[in-house]
Amino acid sequence: MYMSTQADKAQEFLALHRAGEPLLLPNPWDLGSAKLLASLGFKALATTSSGFAASLGRNDGSVTRDEALIHAAVIVAATDLPVSADLENAFAADPAGVAETIRLAIEVGLAGASIEDFTGRADDPIYPAKVAAERVAAAAEMAHSGQGHLVLTGRAENYLHGRPDLADTIARLQAYQEAGADVLYAPGLRDIADIRQVIREVDRPVNVLVFEGVPNVPELAGAGVSRISVGGAFAFTALGALASAATELLEQGTYGFRAASVAGRAAATRAFS
Repeated sequence: MYMSTQADKAQEFLALHRAGEPLLLPNPWDLGSAKLLASLGFKALATTSSGFAASLGRNDGSVTRDEALIHAAVIVAATDLPVSADLENAFAADPAGVAETIRLAIEVGLAGASIEDFTGRADDPIYPAKVAAERVAAAAEMAHSGQGHLVLTGRAENYLHGRPDLADTIARLQAYQEAGADVLYAPGLRDIADIRQVIREVDRPVNVLVFEGVPNVPELAGAGVSRISVGGAFAFTALGALASAATELLEQGTYGFRAASVAGRAAATRAFS
């Protein structure tokens, strides 16, 4: 039986990025959620740093590179679908460290990975533009140098860290495109006019993150978006349902959550069989 290689999955993943026909990219947080999402008909999966951290009882930004890569390997093994990974800022400040993270990402079988320009420091959250582009260039060289072609997503993090500067965000995305990124992503963008402007001014597929106030899928498709991801939203939806069910039991002594439980068990049984 033919087995897809990392290179095959990367090629398949990139081909799923079509402007106006956005790839709906859900973000599982563990093996079970990966299998369930794959069973529902999605074409690819992506890890979520915040969702995975929550599964460890931690907040986002607290996992190590080794932990993130082991987690990614678990998700890759859970499905035949292409898997991309949220590798935060590649767990390295220098370009050599960034390249090493991408090498390891290919080694565990990932079809794609993202690299942020977030420093991890609250006092100075965004790398200078030149440094950020150098980091993307190092990642792209590693992603595209071997027999595999890992699909590299360059992320401009301004809007998540108190810098809602559209002009700077576009300039950064253009620099990441020139540095070799295959997909571009500015999480936190919500206004459809801003999203359209980003798409007009770059020449790579654009990902939009599901966020409060973000237009719906048909509207984003009409704007030319190529990929829509949910980040940690599904993971925290599940945790929200858990908190609600537990609160009902503790405070009301009732079992209204049973209906959702029955539906969840049925979905899991189908996915895991």
